[in-house]
Amino acid sequence: MFKATLKSSNTGARSLGAALRPKSASQPSTAVRVQRWRASSTSALSASSSSSLSLRGRVAAAAVVGAAVTGLALANSFLIPTVKADDGGNSSKGSKSKVDHLEGTEQASGQKLVSYEEVQKHASRDDCWVIIDGKIYDVTDFLDQHPGGAEIILANAGKDATKIFKPLHPPDALDTLDPSQHIGPVDPLSVPEPEDEEPTEEDLRIEEARKQMPPVDAMLLVDDFEQWGEKVLSGTAWNYYKSAADREFTADENQNAFRRYYFRPRILRDATNGSTNTEFVGMKTALPVFISPAAMAKLGHPLGEVNLTKGAGRCGIVQGISINASCSLDEIMAARQQGQDVMFQIYLNKDRQASITLLEKVTKLGASAIIFTVDTPWRSKRTRDVRAKTQVAPPPSNTEGGKGPAAGADASASKAPLGVSRAISGYQDTNLTWKDIDFIRQHTKLPIIVKGIQSMEDAELCAEAGVQGIILSNHGGRQCDFAPAPIDLLYEMRINRPHLFGKLDVMMDGGVRSGSDVVKALALGAKAVGLGRSFLYANGTHGEEGVVRLCEILEEEITNTMRNIGANDIKDLKPEMVGPAGPWVGANAPPWTKTAKA
Repeated sequence: MFKATLKSSNTGARSLGAALRPKSASQPSTAVRVQRWRASSTSALSASSSSSLSLRGRVAAAAVVGAAVTGLALANSFLIPTVKADDGGNSSKGSKSKVDHLEGTEQASGQKLVSYEEVQKHASRDDCWVIIDGKIYDVTDFLDQHPGGAEIILANAGKDATKIFKPLHPPDALDTLDPSQHIGPVDPLSVPEPEDEEPTEEDLRIEEARKQMPPVDAMLLVDDFEQWGEKVLSGTAWNYYKSAADREFTADENQNAFRRYYFRPRILRDATNGSTNTEFVGMKTALPVFISPAAMAKLGHPLGEVNLTKGAGRCGIVQGISINASCSLDEIMAARQQGQDVMFQIYLNKDRQASITLLEKVTKLGASAIIFTVDTPWRSKRTRDVRAKTQVAPPPSNTEGGKGPAAGADASASKAPLGVSRAISGYQDTNLTWKDIDFIRQHTKLPIIVKGIQSMEDAELCAEAGVQGIILSNHGGRQCDFAPAPIDLLYEMRINRPHLFGKLDVMMDGGVRSGSDVVKALALGAKAVGLGRSFLYANGTHGEEGVVRLCEILEEEITNTMRNIGANDIKDLKPEMVGPAGPWVGANAPPWTKTAKA
């Protein structure tokens, strides 16, 4: 049993709008943004609050984020091929000569501060600059490589794009640009002050919900975080986290399917002592639970995935790190406790050299396993996510100056807005085969876990391919509507392919909302169970403390359920302790009813 100390304060998460709203070309530090995030839960709308802590522009910036998710995903430094300029090179002389002729102010040190008026001149497809964190970047050559398309960048060409860039990208995202494309700092005195904006209806809704939200230790169920997440998160964050494919039948069925399985408790077994400690794929954990890799944690909290890492470390569980994390890999790995296990989830890149570089870095940084996600072979329509973009920011016109299609634009391209998921996934390769397991194995010695198994036949092939583990998953219902619920597939495997549980470690995620759900899966043979959305909700409502509290809830419920069905330790859980709802007779009787011993 683990024990984590919780802070007593109600650390409510404010929306990213106010936390990221700039007052000049320079942006507040992460520490300042987190301080503002915390302060909003107790002093929002207070007359004594400073302007930097006011509500002004909170959801306005969130709306800009909504527009940003149609593109501007420069992604992390391993997802994008390096862009090389034709001139400038890496020398300081080349860099200096490039800005000498530009309007601006030359400091005594020799550094040129480029004027905002100069930046505004570079606002076309053939000459595109943007400002991020007070620095100017030439992204002209990157436009056609951008995963989310060129239009969102062009819509912000010649402007400060910081507010739409930072919530979605790690701090090293711009490292891929050639040094010659780093134009230099903008003159802060030339940057116009942002216009004051009145709080919107969503501002006021979120603020009121924050005031009503219970403190973290008053959260009693996993579902509590989701219920409050819907109330206090921005529309962009909620719709990205909650979204699923098409009509969302699979997402709903993932949860509902657990109701089809009931326990058969055993009695008169000493329940005084026991443990939830276990191990999967060589990683020890205080709970049979892991954080499934889930992207964009910064949409819920300024510290993003770092909160998940720190919370997992405090509770002794394993975190799966998403390749699309909104924090950099270096930030996340640096936040670990000594000896803390993490798994890194990878989508293979169309540029396989980028994947090789990433695998080598992850291995060097000390990840414990690679999760190879295979259930996203093609795009899907995440309906809520896309609709949110329609409501927040209609798709930018595919024109320049309203005079017809932009030069080089694909006239057949869909005008529908991209959701967050589409904006961050354009680099993913659709040409995936079983040979790619060997490709990964060639570039890392880490154990390989294949995530996204949706049939017994593919589970068998994974065992033949020699991977160390599989995760039964349908991507949280976000890819193929009417894919099977993972708990159903786990039951099928236990009935029809029981030998597979001895060949590799079987895990599952999808639809888990309680400790009893976890215990059902463990009894059927799962080594551990993953939760993704629930941790994002907990991070969005209460930050790191929410992550810890979620683990405490699961630990309590897992322990209670195990002891009450006659299992003190994980190894005591057996298939005969769980099965289909209803009487175990006739066709409804699992096969172990014939062999179960008293």
